[in-house]
Amino acid sequence: MTLQEIIETLQAKLLVNPSGKEVIVNRACASDLMSDVLTFATPGAILLTGLTTPQAIYTAEVADIELICFVRGKRPQGDTMKLAEQKGLILLSTDLPMYESCGRLYLQGLRGCVER
Repeated sequence: MTLQEIIETLQAKLLVNPSGKEVIVNRACASDLMSDVLTFATPGAILLTGLTTPQAIYTAEVADIELICFVRGKRPQGDTMKLAEQKGLILLSTDLPMYESCGRLYLQGLRGCVER
């Protein structure tokens, strides 16, 4: 899915896109536990999380994830936004809960990181 398709599907707001880049993702990982993200995420996936601290940015960087969508209307504070800009990550925010966000992406053909 393209960034624009994800924004439309999740009715999300674009918070940070440092270079205006476009990304294409073919997997999704959803968790508030960054240890789970490090265990199960695959490179190039979208991360759906409610965790808005810099830890989410550092975890995405290690897991080779370029796109994070904060669920449940959560928005990161300034330090997290600045860190994402420095790392070249794209941040979105949706008012949808995590469960519904995952369901909408799944219906659009996006699969989970552990699916074959």
